[in-house]
Parts: sequence; structure tokens; C-alpha cells
Amino acid sequence: LPSKYIPKSITMKFSAIILALTFGAAAAFAPATRSARSSVRVNAEPTGGLNGWVPDENAFAWGLPGSLDPVPEFDPAGFAEGCTLNEMKRYREAEVTHGRVAMLSVIGFLVAESFHPLFGGEIIGPAIDHLTEVRKIQPEFFELLAVTIGVVETSRAQNGWVPPAEVEGKQFLNDDYYPGDINFDPLGLKPEDPAEFAEMQTKELQHGRLAMLASMGFIAQELTDHLGIVEHFQ
Repeated sequence: LPSKYIPKSITMKFSAIILALTFGAAAAFAPATRSARSSVRVNAEPTGGLNGWVPDENAFAWGLPGSLDPVPEFDPAGFAEGCTLNEMKRYREAEVTHGRVAMLSVIGFLVAESFHPLFGGEIIGPAIDHLTEVRKIQPEFFELLAVTIGVVETSRAQNGWVPPAEVEGKQFLNDDYYPGDINFDPLGLKPEDPAEFAEMQTKELQHGRLAMLASMGFIAQELTDHLGIVEHFQ
């Protein structure tokens, strides 16, 4: 609908929801609590590919990091209940990957709508329309983007996934692969200590979860009134 038919209160309420989600996830920036630490079983010494994680069938999510107060073991849909180790690793691989993409997406929304020197500065307006506008100026951009994504995804698959011809049943991930650890750490931020790694992994998951909610909110808001996210705060 045109923005003139959208009550101002709806826009403000939507922004308030996003802000509430932001404050609600503030725990992601704080050190893990005692209860969150105790739910993750780690080895005293690093164990290579599994980063000190010891799969525990009796623990929530097989003992993977990510459970955090004030809502520990949050799984309303029951995905973690009764799942196998391989299924849990695939769930965590999907969650970490989507969270990382969402974090980049949120940054992209805010930066692209505020600072757009590429393509002669002609790409303006809501971020959801930027790809369409880019294709008008650079028609082959989408194909180049698709190829780039394909190369990155192929590299990620070769790092942790079983080759298609060797898959047995639902064994899609290598046994010695830790979900999300694709050996990409250009800044050297990955801790060597297993407990510190579990804490950093929990923070990454919390940021990714918040980003997935925020990115969906951004898209819904821009589809509603066709105004850029930054414009709502001006």
C-alpha cells in the first residue's frame, strides 16, 4: 500500500518492536552465566576439529553451546527433542549459517541506505529495491553475484560436508567437523580454550538470532510503507 494509507502509529510500533528485540538480546554481549556454562560439556584440552566439544546425548542439543538465560534450552518447536547427533549438527550448521548471513544483511540494509558510492551513487531508496536498480545499470551483476555465492558455498561444502557420492543415509557432515567452523578466521579471533570458544559461539548465535529477526522486520517494514529503514529514525 502507498505510505499515505499506512498509519504513522504502525510504523512507530514496528520500530519499537525491533528496538525491544535489540534490548532483549543484550545478554549476547555479556559473558555467559554460570548456568549457561554448565550446560556445555567441553574437554579440558582442545581436541582439534570439535573445538573441545564432547557430544552428550543426555544434554540439551547434544551439549552444543547456545543455551542462555533467561530462557535456557529454548526449543518451542521441539527440533532438539529426540534428534540424532547428525541431525543436531545439521540444525546447528543451518542456524549458524543463516545467522551470519542475517548479520551481514542487517549491516547491508543500514549501510547501503546511508552510504552508496557504488554505481555512480544512483542506487538510492529502500534496500529491498537495490538489486533491481543495480540490474538496470549493470545487467550482468546478478549473474556475477550468483557465481560468487556458488564459489563460496562450494568451498564451505568441501570443508565440512561428505561428498555426495559417499553419503550414507543422512550422514551429510563429516564426523570431525564442528558445525559452522569453516576455518575462516582472518582476524584470529577464535579462542584456543574450549570454554572460551563455547562462550564466543554462544555470543555469535545470539547475535545471529537477533539479526534474523531484525532482517525479517526490515524487509516487512519496507514492503509495508516502501521507506528505507534509516528514514524511520529521521
